[in-house]
Amino acid sequence: MYGSPQDICEAAIGALQDHGISVVARSRWFRTAPVPVSDQPWFVNGVIAVATGLNPADLLSLLHEVEAEFGRTRSIRNEARLLDLDLVAYDDLVTDGGTPPTLPHPRMHERAFVLFPLSDIAPDWKHPATGIDLSDLIAALPADQRAEPDA
Repeated sequence: MYGSPQDICEAAIGALQDHGISVVARSRWFRTAPVPVSDQPWFVNGVIAVATGLNPADLLSLLHEVEAEFGRTRSIRNEARLLDLDLVAYDDLVTDGGTPPTLPHPRMHERAFVLFPLSDIAPDWKHPATGIDLSDLIAALPADQRAEPDA
């Protein structure tokens, strides 16, 4: 219905803009291995920076709403899905997870599919909870975390 994985990602960005989200920066698309490692095909991932008047909880709700518009249902963790939108960070806000969302995303620092695209749009970014530079987070990724720019 939407075409290639990259076409789906492009359509999702368009859907966010249709909901009033302003995209202020976007990464290249990256092909990334599934996490956890599985027999699923590699994914296409990217990162966008947005401007919005929504608070983090409402922004996360909107991301889930857009996923649902693309047919996503949330039933089994890490199941195959057409689209997965995550709220990775919200400015330098750090929350403990008492009220969703936990910020920054609790596993973002372990995910090549987040860190490599993030380096495209914010190479000097530091993890707001730990202060660790993005380049050091990338260097610490396990060997099975791979990301390649999508041609």
